[in-house]
Amino acid sequence: MSKFDNSKIMPRYSVIAIIMSLIAVAVIGKTIYTMTAGRSYWMEVAASQKKDSVSIKPTRGNILSCNGQLMASSIPEFKVYMDFNALKVAGNDTAFIDSINYISKGLNNIFPEKSASYFKQYLMEGYHKESKHWPIWNERIDYNTFKEIQSLPIFHLSKYKSGFHWDEFNARRRPFGSLAQRTIGDMFGAKDTARCGLELSYDSILRGTNGIIHRRKVRNMFLDITDTPPIDGADIITTIDVSMQDLAERALIDELKEINGNVGVAIVMEVATGDVKAIVNLDKCSDGEYREVKNHAVSDLLEPGSVFKTASIMTALDDGVVDTMYTVQTGPGVWNMYGRDMKDHNWTRGGYGTLTLPWTLKYSSNIGVSRIIDLHYHKNPEKFVQGIYDLGLATDFHIPIVGYSPARIRMPRKNSRGQYVNWSATALPWMSIGYETQIPPISTIAFYNAIANGGKLMQPRFVKQIVKNGEVIYDNPPKVLKEHIAKESTIKQITRILTEVVSEGLGKKAGSDKFLVAGKTGTAQMSKGALGYKTGGTNYLLSFAGFFPANNPRYSCIVCIQKTGLPASGGGMSGVVFHHIAEGIMAQSLKLNVTDARDKESILIPTAKTGNLLATDYVLNALGFNITNGWNGSLPFGNPIWGKTITNSKTLSFQKENLSKAHLVPDVHGMGARDAVYLMETHGIKAIIIGRGRVIQQSLAPGEKVKKGMRCELRMG
Repeated sequence: MSKFDNSKIMPRYSVIAIIMSLIAVAVIGKTIYTMTAGRSYWMEVAASQKKDSVSIKPTRGNILSCNGQLMASSIPEFKVYMDFNALKVAGNDTAFIDSINYISKGLNNIFPEKSASYFKQYLMEGYHKESKHWPIWNERIDYNTFKEIQSLPIFHLSKYKSGFHWDEFNARRRPFGSLAQRTIGDMFGAKDTARCGLELSYDSILRGTNGIIHRRKVRNMFLDITDTPPIDGADIITTIDVSMQDLAERALIDELKEINGNVGVAIVMEVATGDVKAIVNLDKCSDGEYREVKNHAVSDLLEPGSVFKTASIMTALDDGVVDTMYTVQTGPGVWNMYGRDMKDHNWTRGGYGTLTLPWTLKYSSNIGVSRIIDLHYHKNPEKFVQGIYDLGLATDFHIPIVGYSPARIRMPRKNSRGQYVNWSATALPWMSIGYETQIPPISTIAFYNAIANGGKLMQPRFVKQIVKNGEVIYDNPPKVLKEHIAKESTIKQITRILTEVVSEGLGKKAGSDKFLVAGKTGTAQMSKGALGYKTGGTNYLLSFAGFFPANNPRYSCIVCIQKTGLPASGGGMSGVVFHHIAEGIMAQSLKLNVTDARDKESILIPTAKTGNLLATDYVLNALGFNITNGWNGSLPFGNPIWGKTITNSKTLSFQKENLSKAHLVPDVHGMGARDAVYLMETHGIKAIIIGRGRVIQQSLAPGEKVKKGMRCELRMG
C-alpha cells in the first residue's frame, strides 16, 4: 500500500476547485452587474473623486527699466491652512497635541502681533472642530515667512501627514515703489487683473497662458496630472531710466511743495530715439501728500498756452511770410482784436512797443505773436492750421497707455455758401498763443524733441523689447514718423531763438551756466469748462518745454504745473524744475577722472554716515580713500564697526556704529530712502517709506530696543 492515500487527497482538491470556481463566477457576476445595473452609481462615485480641467495660472512677466532693473515683478505669496482631519487620519494628532506649545511659541515669534496663548487656543479650536481648511494666519505671507512656518514641528511633514497646506498667489510688487507708477501700471486687489499703464496695455503678453491639469483622488490624496502646462508671461523692457525718473520726481515734488501746486507733470525724452526716459504725474491728495493718481502726461487735454507760440512762429517762418528781422507793433500792452482785448503780461507797465520777431518769443508777447499770425493768415486760417499739423502737433502717436488722448486742434470748415461753421474772427489770434486747442504734454514734448532732432519727428517710445527666457521675441526699434517737420533753415532759426529765450528772455531760470539750454515758457489761465474764464477762476497751467544741450541736443523735457492763484510763472516755477532735471541728468552723464577733481593741497576729512556700506565703499575708493584698519578688504554685511585709515596722509573719519548697538533702533534722520531702508533692515526692522526726499521723521525712537517683527514708518521730506 502507498504511503499517501490519493483517494483522500483528490476529493479535497476538488472541493477547493469548486470553491474557486464559484468565487470566479461571483467576481464575474459582480463585474457584469457593476458595468450594467450599477454603472450609473459608480460613475457618480468616480466623479466625486476627480477634478477635470483645473486651470493653473502662469507666472506673470516682469517689467524692466531700460538697463534691466526690475520695475514690476511677480513674487509668490501664500495663505496657510491646517487640515485637522488629514492630521488625525495620518495618526499624528497625538504628536500635534504634544507639540502645540512649541508650535504656538514659534508662531508668536513669527507673528508677534498675537501671543503664544492666542495661537494655542486658536489652533485647538480648529482641532476640535476637525476643520479641513483652518487658516493659520488670515493674511497673505511672503516666501520667507512661509518657510519659517513650514519649519515648525508637525508642519515640516508632508501635507498628507501634517495637514499643513497652502494656497500660492503671484503677487505683483514694484521694487522702486511709486516711481513711474501710473506708467508702469497697477493690478487690482486680487493681484490678477491689470488696472492701468503698461500692465494693462501689455496684459496679454505679461499674463501668459493658463495651463490645464486634472486631479485624481488616490488613497485620500489628490494627484495632479498635467494635461497642458502653463506658459509663463514674457518680460517687457521699457525705456524708463530709474535714475532719471527718480531725479525728475524729486525735482518736481520739491517745487510743488514750495508753491503749493495741485498737479505736476514732467517728461524726459531722448532726442535721437524718442525714448521716454522719465515720466512723472503727481496729484496733491486730500492728506496733502503728492502721489501718482492719473497719467496726466498722456491724457490731459489742456490749452497749452505760450509753449504753443513756438509752433506759430515756426509756421510763419516756414511759409516765408516773415523772417527773423520782421518787426511788429504791440502798443502799450493792450491790443483790441476784433472786439476783444489781447493783453501782454506787462500791460500795466506800458507793454513792449515795437518788437522784432525773435523778441516776441523771448518776451512771450501775446500781442506780438497773435498779430503776426493774424496779419498773414486771417483770410486763410486753414493754411495756418495745416502748418501746425505739418509740425506734428496734431499727430496721433497711439501711445500704448490706456487713457491716452491725441491732440485736438480744430481745422476751419466752411459750408456750401463759403461761410465758416466752426470759426470766428478771434479764433486765429487766440489759437496762435495756445488757446482754443487741446494738446497733451506728450504731444508738446514730441514737437520740441523734433526741433532738437533737426526736424525729425520721432514716435514716443515706452517699450523697447519683449523678452522670453532671455531671448528677444519682439524688438521695437525707434520709429521716425516724419523726416522733416519744417525746412532746415527754419529749424536752425527757431533753435537759435529758443536758446536766446533762456539766455536773454523769460526762461532764464531754466538755464544752466554749464551748458546751453533752449526752450519756451508758458503761463496759461485754465478754463473751468462751460463756465469759461470769467467766473473768478484763478487756476493756471505753468509750463516749460525745451532741450539740452542746445548746441548738441541729447534730451528734451517738458514740465507742467497746475496751481491755484498768483504768483504763477511758467519760467519761474516750471523752469526751475526743468533746470534741476537738466543739470541732474547732465551731472549723471559726466565721465571725468576723479584725479582731475582732487585738490592736492586739501586736507578735507569726509564723513560717512551709516547706511549702505557697499555703496559707501565704492564711492570712497573711487575718491582715493581705502578702509584698511585690520580689515580684509570687503565691507562686512550687517552691523560693522567703523574704523579709521590713513591714505596719502589723509585721515578718513567715520561715524561709529558699534556691534553692541545691534539690538537698538538706529537713527536714520537725514538719510536717503535707500540707506535708511538698508540700515533698518540690517537691524531686522521692516521700513515703510512715506513721501520722497530724506528722512525727517521715524516712528520708532532711536535707541529703542529692537523686537522681532518691528515696523518703522519713515516720513521723507
